[in-house]
Amino acid sequence: MKYISTRNNKKNYDFIDTFLNGLAHDGGLYIPKKIPRLSEATLKRLSSLNYNDLAYEIIKIYTGNTFSKNELKKIIKNSYKRFDSKNVVKFSRVKKFNLVELYHGPTLAFKDIAMQVIGNMYETILSKSRNRINLVTATSGDTGAAAIDAVKNKKNLRIFVLHPKGKISITQRKLMTTVNSKNVFNIAVKGSFDDCQTLVKSMFNDRHFRRSINMSGVNSINWARIVVQIVYYFYSHFRLSEKNKKSVFSVPTGNFGDIYAGYIAYKMGLPIAKLIIATNENDLLYKFLRNGIYKPSKVKFSISPSMDIQVASNFERLISSYYNNNSKKISELMEQLVKKGFYKIDKNILKNIKNIFYSKSINAGNTKKTIKLVYEYNNKILDPHSSVGLKALEDYYLNHSKKAENLFCLETAHPAKFGETIYKILRKYPKIPTAISKNLKKREFYKVLPNNLNKIKNYIRVNRLN
Repeated sequence: MKYISTRNNKKNYDFIDTFLNGLAHDGGLYIPKKIPRLSEATLKRLSSLNYNDLAYEIIKIYTGNTFSKNELKKIIKNSYKRFDSKNVVKFSRVKKFNLVELYHGPTLAFKDIAMQVIGNMYETILSKSRNRINLVTATSGDTGAAAIDAVKNKKNLRIFVLHPKGKISITQRKLMTTVNSKNVFNIAVKGSFDDCQTLVKSMFNDRHFRRSINMSGVNSINWARIVVQIVYYFYSHFRLSEKNKKSVFSVPTGNFGDIYAGYIAYKMGLPIAKLIIATNENDLLYKFLRNGIYKPSKVKFSISPSMDIQVASNFERLISSYYNNNSKKISELMEQLVKKGFYKIDKNILKNIKNIFYSKSINAGNTKKTIKLVYEYNNKILDPHSSVGLKALEDYYLNHSKKAENLFCLETAHPAKFGETIYKILRKYPKIPTAISKNLKKREFYKVLPNNLNKIKNYIRVNRLN
């Protein structure tokens, strides 16, 4: 498997390059030169596998010779041994809708599924190369906790996590800041998540700084995150889909990484009828699907904070795919975005995107209403992000769905991570798993810094792993 950058299709990379670099040196994102399409016979064989074995079969397609068979199997086994589900994910049902519970990992969010694998990949690679890496990442709430848990106390790794001060839930913050490990550094930035993400991108684009601290990243722009997330689309379809029916997946969407993994699954041959981009009031992508204009605006803070994003970093990968990896065109569009604050795609490209993608923006009122209805109907508490996903799926079902479709909503976080919000809606706190509640009482460790690139660089430079 060879990779290219969205902004330079002439140079080839191996998986390990994409993994350690995170962001391409030209500012683009790594994508496969060609996405393999699986045969019907292969899909049939994969359909009978348990989660770990399926993960091995999917991931090895993209990692090539980076890991031996035994190494990759060990990475996957060790990554999921602390999950409270034997097959990593669980399923529940609300009316006609299948909920894919992705929050059974150590920090109660779907990010654990990929992040635990990435942490063990780093450990395996660094143990062989004897290199040292400083990870720098931004989080809108869940990525940071998942990344910290995945790499805490690991040798040859140090992690710096930027989160927007006061813009994530208390539980989300404490899952990060109560980790007392010598290789973990939390930074509370006085700004939004988009500010944090811009700071991290700026550091990646500064070649001298990047090399001087041996910097790598675990945000959703890291291709490995996408690869690992592909697996649960296959697993969900194989486990619950009725024969000869295509599947519809509704995905709470911010950075476009999770749903892009679904797109890769679709390109690999998984029978997907539609991918639903479920957004909150930050409706950048909902508007894009209506007019073909990608125009970020000011972030609106909502009750689903992990989706309070106006810069969908992985979206560049999708646009590249629909322009047949024309890196010159993608570079032009990204330059327009920087200079003009927006870009517009061709009408035929938009039409092609809409063949597989659908979007719905769900406001706070409908998010709360859905949480109430699901609790009354099923005695099940949804977190606000999953509520957005389910409401968008319901809208699709009522207005656009065909009967011969399996309907899935990705449930991306445990409701206990948003206990304060849930209490305001239901007058009831979700039960917090014991292992988590113990940690939340511990002392917090974090540094408050302004939204200033140089000050954050200096802090990282002083505390980096040499």
